[in-house]
Amino acid sequence: MVVWSDNNTMEPIFFLRGFPGLEYVYLWLSIPFCLAYLAAFVGNVTIIFVISMESSLHQPMYYFLSVLAMSDLGMSLSTLPTKLSVLWLDAREISATACYAQLFFIHTFTFLESSVLLAMAFDRFVAICIPLHYTTILTNSVIGKIGLACLLRSVGVVLPTPLLLRHCHYCHVNALSHAFCLHQDVLKLSCSDARINSVYGLCVVIATLGVDSVFILLSYVLILNAALGIASHEERAKALNTCVSHICVVLIFFVPVIGVSIVHRFGKHLSPIVHILMADIYLLLPPVLNPIVYSVRTKQIRQGILHRFGLGRRL
Repeated sequence: MVVWSDNNTMEPIFFLRGFPGLEYVYLWLSIPFCLAYLAAFVGNVTIIFVISMESSLHQPMYYFLSVLAMSDLGMSLSTLPTKLSVLWLDAREISATACYAQLFFIHTFTFLESSVLLAMAFDRFVAICIPLHYTTILTNSVIGKIGLACLLRSVGVVLPTPLLLRHCHYCHVNALSHAFCLHQDVLKLSCSDARINSVYGLCVVIATLGVDSVFILLSYVLILNAALGIASHEERAKALNTCVSHICVVLIFFVPVIGVSIVHRFGKHLSPIVHILMADIYLLLPPVLNPIVYSVRTKQIRQGILHRFGLGRRL
């Protein structure tokens, strides 16, 4: 379906898909999604607030954690409008411009999260492998440059995507697979030659998620090797314990990404509900669970939250 815009060009209208066959329970389905979005918003805003207000948390590890919380917040808010519009209002139409903007933000925050997880792995590597140089290597200036580099890389690799999609022609029923726009989902609706878009998208995934995961794995191999070299069992356990939260967050992010890729590649025979749920898990699980992991596993964050909200006293 297409509509005429003011400059006499044809702009496609895309149709968002909710949960096929479950339209009669959309109101009930919206409850867990609303709770998930609320948990993501409250949890990540709390992390950002506590880190900004607690001077004891003004350290490289927590600076990176605050950027991770911002990324999670952006990722969840990117899908919120269309997801709730479908569930509450059954509003399925979205213009091409709005769709391209949404997929730009979704993919940018996804790649930003991957970049920040790599930066956090580097922080743990420096803290455990070369602790005497930790403060001289990870200065505030260096942290700012790393954060800026993560943002510029994420924006830079995603920016060509909506520009390339604008040159595609859509001549079929433009029904998307989800209640939000994703690059591959939009691309498969194109009836023009989309090889450039497809190859570019694959290269971006390899250069971001693929490279980041390899370097995160490498950093933990080096961290484990350094930790095993510590003579004291107590000091070794303490060093590795500082990495547990980060390892959990890495798994929370990359396992759903791998799951979505496997289902997309080998699960074509599965019900559409499975594909939809996997995409929702991939985009909602990290923003919901990451603040919980750091609040429960990190004593300084937990104490900061209790102190700021008057729920306890500083130990």
